[in-house]
Amino acid sequence: MFEQIDQDNLLKRFDSLVREIENLKRDLLRSLTVGVKHREVKPTLFGSIKGGDVTEEMIEESKQSVLRPLADV
Repeated sequence: MFEQIDQDNLLKRFDSLVREIENLKRDLLRSLTVGVKHREVKPTLFGSIKGGDVTEEMIEESKQSVLRPLADV
């Protein structure tokens, strides 16, 4: 009787291992063919300005540093 229980337990563990190996093979094949897609980092302004309030002068300086003059176009 104990041998039957041990065999059943062994078969269940073996089946679990086979499924895990199949899942690992599938994941490996997917990563080799499709490649791993990395999540795109979204730009954020959080923490870019230290201290207090944003002034109009700061906004104008930022515009000038980011946007080029129309004379260049």
